[in-house]
Amino acid sequence: MTALRYLTINRRPLAQARFMLLLLASLAAGCGENASESPSAPRPSAVPVKVIQVAPQSVPIAFDVVGQTEGAKQVEVRARVAGILQKRLYHEGDAVRAGAPLFQIDRAPFEVALAQASGALAQERAKLAQAKRDEARFRELVADKAVSQKEYDDALSQKELEEASVQQATAKVDEAKLNLSYTLVSAPVAGISGRAGRSEGSLISTDAAGSLLTTINQVDPIWVRFSLAESDLAKVPGGRLPRDTAPAVQLSMPDGSPFAGKGRLNFAATEIDTRLGTQQLRAEFDNPHQDLMPGQFVRVHLTAGRRDNVFLVPQSAVMQTEKGYFVFVVDAAGKAAERSVQAGAWVGSDWTILSGLKAGDRVIIDNLLKVRPGAAVTATLQSRTDGPAQDDRAAANTPGPYGKP
Repeated sequence: MTALRYLTINRRPLAQARFMLLLLASLAAGCGENASESPSAPRPSAVPVKVIQVAPQSVPIAFDVVGQTEGAKQVEVRARVAGILQKRLYHEGDAVRAGAPLFQIDRAPFEVALAQASGALAQERAKLAQAKRDEARFRELVADKAVSQKEYDDALSQKELEEASVQQATAKVDEAKLNLSYTLVSAPVAGISGRAGRSEGSLISTDAAGSLLTTINQVDPIWVRFSLAESDLAKVPGGRLPRDTAPAVQLSMPDGSPFAGKGRLNFAATEIDTRLGTQQLRAEFDNPHQDLMPGQFVRVHLTAGRRDNVFLVPQSAVMQTEKGYFVFVVDAAGKAAERSVQAGAWVGSDWTILSGLKAGDRVIIDNLLKVRPGAAVTATLQSRTDGPAQDDRAAANTPGPYGKP
């Protein structure tokens, strides 16, 4: 009776223990089935990506460099005669025309010098007139044997000496007139006037230190100096800028806005600067509204020809490792494949690919973080609206890291 009661009381713990054993057995069996079924487990789904189909194109060979503006003519206005500076005849910083009066130097001493030279010339002319009369008189007398040949020769020589004296006196008068005209200092060229170097009442001298009065910068046209590195020149066919066709030159203002109008290259150094490894260049721009001033730093965009048979790939599709640049393409099996490429310059928002791709390749342009070599992908062809004509416009307005390998 006691044993039967014990079994009745402890029946629940035994049932619980039996249930736990059955549960462990079923879990072990399930794990075994899963292990045996793992080879036939479903594979990960294909990665959806967008692709572009590349084709060879012709793109501009363009460079973006920093340049500095300077006046087409930078003239120092100097005094040619010494004297007291009486008056400044212009407003500093104003545009002046060629020949416009700028300064007035005291005229009085030079008017006196002109009067003296004119008086000396009158005396010499009077002496010459007397010498001519004497020579004419002796010419008749020597014919009649009334005077000796020597007396006639002396009269002739005196006339010639007086003629030389008149020429000398005439030159003195011209010099005095010229010095008098130099008292009015005029602008030699049209341009923007600078600050006056000497104030009214100052004694002006003609040496290098005391003769500088102001400067004038001709800003229409204006010049822009810049240079290209040897590595950039190596990208141009023949390693030099074309001489038969002038390269197109454009500017961006310091605030990034484009400067209206195109420039023309008017100077290219015939040798490479050995210290910097660059070729010095200069372009000329029309500047009728004086939007550019000398000394400004601007960005120069130079188009030096075109490169054929290259491919354009969005910048986001090109990746870089320590081994170089690469892109992902979709192979014939619909899987991603890594392709090493040689990247060139930027054209707008695209890389130029010089080698590593061929016509018809499908380049993956998005979802690249999920793409792995050999991974299955679901490709959607992305149409491109930018053609070569738009590439030229984008290259003219978008700077890029030119000089990539």
